[in-house]
Order: sequence, then C-alpha cells, then structure tokens
Amino acid sequence: MLIRIDEIRSLAQQYNDRKYFEEDPLIFPRRFAQGLQGGRSCLQDVEIAAILAAHLAWGRRAMIVRDCGRLFDEMDWRPYDYVMKGDWKNDPTSLHRTIKWSEIAGICSRLRDLYQATDSLENLSVEQWRCDVLGSRRDPSAPNKKINLMRRWMVRRDCKVDLGVWKNSDPADLIIPLDVHVHRQSVEMGITSRKPGDLKTALEITSVLGEIFPGDPCLGDFALFGYGVTHPTAR
Repeated sequence: MLIRIDEIRSLAQQYNDRKYFEEDPLIFPRRFAQGLQGGRSCLQDVEIAAILAAHLAWGRRAMIVRDCGRLFDEMDWRPYDYVMKGDWKNDPTSLHRTIKWSEIAGICSRLRDLYQATDSLENLSVEQWRCDVLGSRRDPSAPNKKINLMRRWMVRRDCKVDLGVWKNSDPADLIIPLDVHVHRQSVEMGITSRKPGDLKTALEITSVLGEIFPGDPCLGDFALFGYGVTHPTAR
C-alpha cells in the first residue's frame, strides 16, 4: 500500500489545533503550564500533571477528563506540594478503570524520591519513566504509549496543542504514542504493515513520519488522530 503522504500532511495541519483537544487529558498539564509565567505554578507541577494525566489516558476521553479532575481535586490543584508532602490517598478503590488510588500513591512516592535529588525530570529516559516512576517492569519491546504521549506534550514546541516546556529535549527524538487506534490508522494510511503493537512498530511509524515531517515526527500524531475522526470505521 502506498503511503498517503498528502493526506497525512493535510490532516496534521488541520488537527494540530487546540479546538480538538478542549476535552482531553492534556488540558490538565496545560493549566499548570499556563500558570508558569505568573508564578501560580512551577515546572514540577507541569511534569507531575503530565505524567499522571497521560497515565490515566485510557478509554473514553470524557471519562479520562472526569477522573483526572477527581485526582487533581484530591491534590488541591497543587500536585508538587501534594507529592512532596507525602500524605497521599492510598486505598484499593478505583480512580480510573483498573487504576487504583494506591497505584497513584506509589507513583507519588517514587516522584518524591526523584525530586529530592533533582529539580526536573526532563532527562529521564523512557525506561526510567516506566520503571522508576510508573513502577512497571522493564520490557524492551513495550511501545510505552503513555510515556511517549507525555513526552510529546512536554517537548513539541509549536504550542498549538503541545506545551513545549522542556527546552533541552529534541522533538526529533520523540516516538509516536502507539496504541491500538494509532496502529490501526497507521496501517490504513500505508505507514506500516506490521501487526504487533510493539516498540519496533512504533519506531517504524515514527521513522516514516519523520521523513514526512523532518525534525518533528510526532506532528504526524495529529494526522492519525484526524484520520480516526474522519474515518470512523478505522477507530
């Protein structure tokens, strides 16, 4: 199948627009990023909001936004202070689908340990985010969709949708946030023919999108989102 380059470019331009993401977990780290200039929030607030919102980014967007709101209400909308204080809600009840409050408490504990040694988590590798923050086991073949989504938010700098608050990271090094929908859409658009939803597939898709959008492969993520909107059977 031929890669539908013109359609990919057109969809990326159309859907890299904030109006399509007003009910999206990205609104939470954006709120804290907007508070940076006036001193109402700090970089650590943005980092914590980004990894937690991305961690809950699973399922219907309305439900994700609802449960992210519950989480930040619990934090009194001061995520860094909440993490560093150490008094976390820690019980086996569900916050979002199978994600329990106790899991969030574990993430907060690991974040506090890291922030006691550094002011920013920008330089963590994907594997460090996976193991040292989220507490998952090492898996070299995992696509790490949630982590790569968070990194896209934090690194891409056009600021139409993404935040661009990490200034020492290169957008060219980002990896596409691969989930079942992005994978299916990539196959439909001729970007990949691989069947496994693994890191190798994510890297192949990223490589193709990097040729279409030099230096900014994750701009193509908006084309894949747009394809899912305009071709409902592909979602």
